[in-house]
Parts: sequence; structure tokens; C-alpha cells
Amino acid sequence: MSPAADRRWLTLAIVGAAFFMTVLDVAIVNVAIPSIQRDLHVGETTVQWVLTAYAITFGGFLLLGGRMADLLGRRLIFVVGLILFTIASLFCGLANSAGVLIGARAVQGIGAAIISPAALSIVTTTFQEGAERNKALGIWGALGGSGAAAGVLFGGILTKYLGWEWIFFVNVPVGALVLGLTFPFVPESRAQLAERRFDAAGAITVTSGLALLVYAISKAPDVGWGSARTILLLIVSGALIAAFALIELRTTQPLMPFSIFRIRSLLAANIVGFLLGAVIFANFFVLTLYVQQVLGWSALKTGVTFLATAGTTVIWAGVAQGLTTRFGPRPVIVIGLLVLAASMGWYTQIPVDGHYWPDLLPAYIAFALGLAFAFVPVTIAALAQVAPREAGLASGLINTNQQVGGAIGVAVASTIFISHSKALVKTGHSPAAALTSGYQWAFWALIALALVGALAAFVLLRGTHITAPEAEPAEAAA
Repeated sequence: MSPAADRRWLTLAIVGAAFFMTVLDVAIVNVAIPSIQRDLHVGETTVQWVLTAYAITFGGFLLLGGRMADLLGRRLIFVVGLILFTIASLFCGLANSAGVLIGARAVQGIGAAIISPAALSIVTTTFQEGAERNKALGIWGALGGSGAAAGVLFGGILTKYLGWEWIFFVNVPVGALVLGLTFPFVPESRAQLAERRFDAAGAITVTSGLALLVYAISKAPDVGWGSARTILLLIVSGALIAAFALIELRTTQPLMPFSIFRIRSLLAANIVGFLLGAVIFANFFVLTLYVQQVLGWSALKTGVTFLATAGTTVIWAGVAQGLTTRFGPRPVIVIGLLVLAASMGWYTQIPVDGHYWPDLLPAYIAFALGLAFAFVPVTIAALAQVAPREAGLASGLINTNQQVGGAIGVAVASTIFISHSKALVKTGHSPAAALTSGYQWAFWALIALALVGALAAFVLLRGTHITAPEAEPAEAAA
């Protein structure tokens, strides 16, 4: 392997480590919530903001972070996000009150929203489109696809042996190491544009609109989808996003040029990625609740059992990348989503007195296969045929759709199992039986989303081929 090739793969390893760290933090907190609630003496409603604050800022700032990377420099923005995320992680671990922890988590989410699209756009512009980039994105997909399961695993181990503070402290040395390696090994690049005006109005409206949307759907299961509060928040978020669309159509240097949606593979991948995000995040959320609240598993046992999914996803990601390169993303995505639906069909039979074998392990392993086969080709399709000058924008788009989809998936699943289990408790069912039945219903809803995603991929990616984009001027490199 040539020195230039070595450098490319080292770049992938560096930015991939930062990306994996941000993905972990979406799920790593779940298993530590009871410990945080006990140690900081906060109520259940308040402690949930440790999750919600991160989700709101992460989902809200992704699109802005991606476009800033294109305009200001991908390495520069990546470093800014990394510093912000690392410092916020330190404050999370040092927090002695719920207010400090929630505030630090919000800042941590902003850092993650800057890191993720900047890192992915660095990978996209480092590797030429084709088999080499697909291989790199296969590794990227393995990191993202296994991140949620690995978050539960590491969260359980750290909480058990070191305390919940260490789920945040562990980010500090990792962030410092990545920062130290970034400047000597990760090249700088930015979009070649005649003008570099920053669309401030577009940035404000889309960021506030997305953040408000994530907040509204995250809190809807608690206050009710039909409540005045939820409806008003959804209306305001919709108005802000509509205002963003109008601004983008009128400005000469838009934050998000709508012409990018003429790329058919990108449009299809974002639609499917939205549904895939809903399935993945909600699946791990519901499973974590089931094994802890019904089966009574500890945080450590919960985390270790998810190793079956996290470990095998990495193995299957390489296969998914190779098949996508040979046959295109459409058949691989369809197969992946159908496997996800089948594995969740197994979960619809979970019993009140379930065991790791045979009630969970077969589906854990099957879900890993479906996860790799869906996540990897969706990422490849989302970035195929995208000009280097819009790599950050495309990265921000796919990340935004997956995160917003994840928030909606969790909210829908929560609404279903909460309402169903409450109704059963009122009719005399035990809490464990009521919860189990509620979780089963939630999995049926996720199966429906997976099947809709498979249909969308089959229809929207028909006749789509992954080919290199037309040549354009080389990017400026610092």
C-alpha cells in the first residue's frame, strides 16, 4: 500500500473514532439513567432531559454543521466540534446537579452535530467514488450501525464498575487523542465557490425548526400527541421549516441548495434513512426497557448481551459493502430492511419470563445482519454522485434524517407501549405483563416502518446506478 493510501485510511481511522464516540453517546446514557437519577436526586421526568437535551441539539444542528464544513473548511469545523464535545463531556462527568448535566448534554449534542457531518464529508472527499470509497463507507456504516448496541454495552460496563460519570469521562482522553492526530494527518479541504456568503437567516430557521421538531416529538408521549402543547410546537416548527424553504429559494447563496435533491440516489437514501433511523433507535430503546423493567437485568448484563448485535454488525458490514459495490444499493437495502422486519417479528413474541436464549439471541444476531445490510448501502447511496463541494451538505442531510427519524421512532414506540400497557393495567393485568404486551405492539409498529422502508428503496432506487459524478475543479487544500 502506498504512503498516500496509508494516509487516507489513517484519516478514516481518526475521524471514524470521533464519529463512533458521538454515536455511542446517543445510547450510552440509557442504561445509566437509574444511577444518575439516584445520585443526583432528580425525578423521572427531569432525568429524561439528559437524553432529550442531547437529541434536540444533535438533530437540530446537523444540517448547519455539514454546510459550515463545506464553506469554512472540513478539518477546521471537525476540530471545533471535537473540542466542544470533549469539553462538554468533561462537564457532564463533573456535574453535581441535574441542571448542569442537562446543560452540558445540550452543548455535547451541538459538538456531536458538528463532528458527524464534517467527519463524513472528510471521508467522502478523501476517497474517490467507487470501490475504495464504498469500502471506506462500509467501515463507516459498521461504526454507525453498531454504535447504538455498543453504547448499551459500554454504558453497562462503565456504570457497573466505575460509575455513571465515566460514560462521559471516557470521551475526554479519546477526544484529546483524536485532536492530537487530526492536524498532522487529516488534510484540510473546502468547497470551491466564487462567493462564500453565510446564509444566516436559513441557518437560524432550519436549526430552530429542527430542534423544536425533535423536542415536540420527544415529549409527545408524555404530554399526548393531541395536547395543545404538542400541536402548537409542531405548528411552530413546521412554520420555521417552511420559512427556511422560502429563504433558500430566494437567496443567492443558500445554506441548502434544493438542486441537490435532483440526485435520485441521494433523495431515495434520505427517505429510506429516515425510516431506518426510526427502526434502529426505537428497537434498541424498547429492548433496553424490556430487559431492565420486565426481566430485571442489571445495566452490566444488559450491555453485555447487546454484544451479539454490536459485534456481528461489524462483520456483516464488509459483506454489505462488497455486495453494494457489485450489485448497487437497491437490492442490499431491501434485503436488509426485510431482515430487520423479520428479526423484530421474533421480538413480538417476547414473554414476561423471557430468557436470553431462545427469546432474544437469535433476533439479536439477525438484527445485526439487517442493520449492516441497510445502514451501509444507505450511506453509500446518500453520498454517491454528490459533488465534492456539497459533501458536507449531503453528510448533514443523511445524518439529520436518521436522527430525526430516530426521535420520531422512539416517540411513536413510546406512545404505543405506554398507552397500551396503561390500558391493560386498568383491566387487572400485572405491570410486567402489561409492559410486555405494550412492547410487543411497539415492535409491530416498527415492523411496519421497516416494510415501508423496503418498499421505498425498491421503488425509488429502481434503475439507479452508483457512478462517478462529472468532473469538476479540484478542491482547495490547505
